[in-house]
Amino acid sequence: MAKQRNDRPDVVIVGAGVVGLSTALMAQHRGFRALLLDRKGPAAEASRGNAGAFAFSEIIPLATPGVIRKAPRWLFDPLGPLSIPPIYALRLAPWMFRFWRAAKPNRVENGIRAQASLMDHCRKVLPRFLEASATDSLLRQNGNLEVYESRAEFSAARPYWEARMPFDIPFEPVHGVTALADIQPGLDKRFVSGVFTPHYSSIADPLNYCLAIAAALRDRGGTIETADVRMLSPGPSGATVHCADGRTVSARHVVVCAGAWSHRLAATIGDRIPLETERGYNTTLPAANFDLRTQITFAGHGFVVSRIGAGVRVGGAVELGGLERAPNFKRADAMLAKAKTFLPDLDTRNGTQWMGFRPSLPDSLPVIGRAGASRNILYAFGHGHLGLTQSAGTADLICHLLADSASPIDLGPFRADRFQL
Repeated sequence: MAKQRNDRPDVVIVGAGVVGLSTALMAQHRGFRALLLDRKGPAAEASRGNAGAFAFSEIIPLATPGVIRKAPRWLFDPLGPLSIPPIYALRLAPWMFRFWRAAKPNRVENGIRAQASLMDHCRKVLPRFLEASATDSLLRQNGNLEVYESRAEFSAARPYWEARMPFDIPFEPVHGVTALADIQPGLDKRFVSGVFTPHYSSIADPLNYCLAIAAALRDRGGTIETADVRMLSPGPSGATVHCADGRTVSARHVVVCAGAWSHRLAATIGDRIPLETERGYNTTLPAANFDLRTQITFAGHGFVVSRIGAGVRVGGAVELGGLERAPNFKRADAMLAKAKTFLPDLDTRNGTQWMGFRPSLPDSLPVIGRAGASRNILYAFGHGHLGLTQSAGTADLICHLLADSASPIDLGPFRADRFQL
């Protein structure tokens, strides 16, 4: 017989990644009694190993006409910026069809507007959240430099930068080896152009950031428990989560923030959401490795180099390979080898490799809103590689839904059922 908890919380949050942690802390701050459940514990998955950036300027979806044109060449390169293991391709076909549809110009335009609205909200919420969670000392203002190997490559990217202009996102084109070196010394001379985003900020270490939020939650009386939630069920005055060990927990609200596993829980109440898994790889190099002054994005190769703690992290690219396959660390090796070529003074010895699952939807927009089966079950997942960036803003939007108050932005583009419309 299932064991029923008697100490009913106001809200159960499933998933202790950066989105779930932020949601739990913000809900608690606004007077909700929150219980956070995760099968492994805080920041045990993708939230511990990302590039650490608050990338508010990244409003362009992955699915664009330019990417669609490049995709066939990339997909046949197992170590390229976007790859699909051949054995997984058939299973991925429905998602890829939606991805292709999302790349239609009118859908891209609508997606950019929606993402810009969300990013603007997240940018405004973040300072208050950093202060409330006592994590503002971890913030770094170091910018991002996206580099190109030719003026032609820069020209091809220019329309996507110009698409940011209506949303007051500042950026500075940079031309010439000397001008690039003034921003980031040590770049190989093959890079002749770039775009510098001066207001790009980052967190010193994403794992430490998440653990600090968890500590703040606990210090204020919040509860984090280890539990493998397998099923949801709506009720007349709330909802219940069912755990693998037979436990059930009921609350007025349940919020699903389980990252790449979220669609499995949504399916238990009839919501079929086309979430796929971007398997992200990186290598973190030891302290004092390289004089990295800004995050560097190698756009044509699909990876970034960022400062994490006192070390350097080389990671990125997109491998659409699901949750079950073993990691292919040759992808991390390939990025590290390129990074050594692009930054000749980079010492690539003694690095630590990692792979994590990013929850990705075909249009690059997360799901934020109510479940189809119950107003008391809320979704906050599918942020792709922007989970850290959008975590505090998403938490704020979820808290508005919990309180039945007006949303600061239009949540229509983020509806769970948008792929069925």
